[in-house]
This record gives sequence, C-alpha cells and structure tokens, in this order.
Amino acid sequence: MFLVAGLGNPGNKYSGTRHNVGFRLIDNLAARFSASLKSGKGPYLAAKMVYNSVDIILLRPTTFMNNSGNAIQQALNWYNIPAESCVICYDDLNLETGALRIRRGGSAGGHNGIKDIIQKLSTNQFPRLRIGIGNDSREGQQVKYVLSPFGQKEEVIIEEAMNEAAEAVLTLAAEGVEAAMNKFN
Repeated sequence: MFLVAGLGNPGNKYSGTRHNVGFRLIDNLAARFSASLKSGKGPYLAAKMVYNSVDIILLRPTTFMNNSGNAIQQALNWYNIPAESCVICYDDLNLETGALRIRRGGSAGGHNGIKDIIQKLSTNQFPRLRIGIGNDSREGQQVKYVLSPFGQKEEVIIEEAMNEAAEAVLTLAAEGVEAAMNKFN
C-alpha cells in the first residue's frame, strides 16, 4: 500500500492559490480514478484507488499547511503504511513554475509543512514531489505570493504540470522512487 498526500490550506479562501498545488494534485488523481475523498480517521480526507495492482491512498489534510504532520502521522498509523511508502506533494518557491523535483528524503528546505511532518514522524526519510510555483515576489512578500492565485499564462503551465505530477506519482507508487526520479527530474 502507498500513500500520496497533497499539502495545502483548507477552505475556499485558499482554493486555487499557489500554496495549494498539493491539494490540486490529489484532486487530479481522484478525478482520473473516479475516487471520492471522504472524511478519514483523523484530520484528513482520503480516497482509495488502485494502479498497476498497487493500493494507493490519496490524502488531503484538513489542517492548515504548517500543521500537516498530525494528519500524515495519523493516516500512516491508521493504514499501517511506513513513511518510506508515503510521498508528500507540495509547492516550492525555489523551482520555476511547473517544474517537478522528486527526492527520496532530506531536510525541510524552509517549508514549514514539511518541517512539521518531519517533526511528527521523527524522520525525514519519506519521498517528496515538489511542484514549482516560481518566485515572483519581493523580499518579505513570500507569504502574500504563495497565497495568491496563478496568472492566466501560469495557469496553463500548472495544468500541464498537474498531469505530469500525477504521472510521476503513479510511477513512484508502481515502480519506486529511483524510476520516478530518473523519468521526471
């Protein structure tokens, strides 16, 4: 079994913002596989799907981004999935809009949601799929930037990136981190 968690902030106020590309990816996968997200046994929405004989749990925390750790930890415990079989999908200011990067593990890289997950899981050894949102903000304006929507030209790029990110996640679940890194990095 494999868990795919997309990070974001709950509520209509944040829907469509740069910070919510993780949620958007989960919605993309759920739509592809006609999976319905429902309340889980913790602060998250979850749906089950199957790809290439691999059971995959899609997960959207219902907590705010910076408190994602509890949702991830509870879901991993509930489904009895090790951290190494959980890919966290989230936005990255340091990547060009639409760029994807897969990593096996490592530091939080300044991302507070990942920092919280590392703290709650007591490990940094879980795969990540970072989705570039660009960084067209002035110094000190990053929060405002990540909570803003994409422009029209960026939206086209992000829509393509969501489809590629979905393929990356499916490859990661079915073939492993190395195969996904070789194909999508």
